[in-house]
Amino acid sequence: MIINYLVIMNALGLAVMGLDKKKAIRHEWRIPEKTLFLVSALGGSIGTFLGMYLFRHKTKHWYFVIGMPAILIAHIVIGWFAYSKGLL
Repeated sequence: MIINYLVIMNALGLAVMGLDKKKAIRHEWRIPEKTLFLVSALGGSIGTFLGMYLFRHKTKHWYFVIGMPAILIAHIVIGWFAYSKGLL
């Protein structure tokens, strides 16, 4: 069940980064940055991180360049800890 959740959240993370980039190119209404971070924090960190570089989106904003990898690292550490304690 956790794997399914993470797959969905990471697909969503990739999709929101791609959609926001598309909207930026077209000068349309944008997805709020706090929403992009929220999707990442809720388990979509791999998808949003990959989306940043795949779509070349938000890579000039220091808070994304530092924040997205930090969330990803935090998820890896939390996952490793939970796995080592037998919680996963």
